[in-house]
Amino acid sequence: MTISERESFGPLIASASRSNAPSRPLNILILGGTGFLGPHQARYAVERGHTVTVFNRGRKHADLPTSVRHLRGERKGRLDALKTGSWDAVIDNSGTNPDWVRMSAGLLRDRAEFYMYVSSTGVYFPYLANRIDESETPVLVEDPTKACSSLGACKARSEIEAEKAFPQRTCIVRPHYIVGPGDSTYRFPYWPDRIERGGEVLAPGRMMDAVQYVDVRDLTEWMIRMIEAAATGIYNVAGPRTPISMVEFLTQLQASVGGSKPVHFTWIDDYDFLASHGIDEAVPWAPLRGDNLGFASIKFDKALERGLTHRPLAETVRDTLAWWHSGAVPAERKANAGGVLTPDKEAEVLAAWKRRRAAIFNA
Repeated sequence: MTISERESFGPLIASASRSNAPSRPLNILILGGTGFLGPHQARYAVERGHTVTVFNRGRKHADLPTSVRHLRGERKGRLDALKTGSWDAVIDNSGTNPDWVRMSAGLLRDRAEFYMYVSSTGVYFPYLANRIDESETPVLVEDPTKACSSLGACKARSEIEAEKAFPQRTCIVRPHYIVGPGDSTYRFPYWPDRIERGGEVLAPGRMMDAVQYVDVRDLTEWMIRMIEAAATGIYNVAGPRTPISMVEFLTQLQASVGGSKPVHFTWIDDYDFLASHGIDEAVPWAPLRGDNLGFASIKFDKALERGLTHRPLAETVRDTLAWWHSGAVPAERKANAGGVLTPDKEAEVLAAWKRRRAAIFNA
């Protein structure tokens, strides 16, 4: 694909966003491909007539179309499988280290036309302002001779490496919390699973705290359409389209789960109390103060203009629960879903909160 051909894709984005067929099939390489994003990307790309190759260590088994080609290797330097072949586009899902991105992007720069790097809104940390958009310079671009201090720093430096190798041929995607079926972090599934079990549920934070997230299918399908349009630039990707508060999130989630077991939410609105008990986030919630002030107000207008769509939360919840109960998730991972909010931790914190409230009332 020549540069002029890439530019000619621009007008196609509107039709692509309506899921019309792409103008021609593409040859797409996914670095990763068997984690959370990759299977959704591969399935959607194949559905749209593209050829997909995945490069990974081969340690995970994902439900991929039979037409997908598999290359084995490792981002740390075992890249022999990438030394031959050419692709129209590369999706870098697994580049969590700038050295890995430098090596792979440098190796592919003359044999691929387009490079999409999956970054994170974490590059903006600390989130010291509301309504952060793509014009905000990542604050964690540190000394490249030293190891990154955080995932956000690694992602920010990796973006630079991708753009160095593919100047004016790079799309940087900065997603917020990614949720939905296949969530290998097991954080979001905590909520539908917990509400399905019923009883007293710890609701962290203040009812009107804003939350943001994006369904993995909305994200990955948009990414494939962006590749079809050869759309370059930097894009925040979040949702929902209409801002939502934590109380609205949990209310909608409860309605989506249904079930016969009654649920009672106990709100703990004291950030300091939560932090003292090790609860500093509960996806998609985080305390909106200090370094996290603007965490849940990330602007994603550019992605909307480029055709990003959002499915209803009810659909995300329903499909996540179906996957959760499908047998695909090991029992030990289910027992530790949500990270900080295990059943024992929830009971412990609720009991401590009630003791605290009683002491204040009786003082």
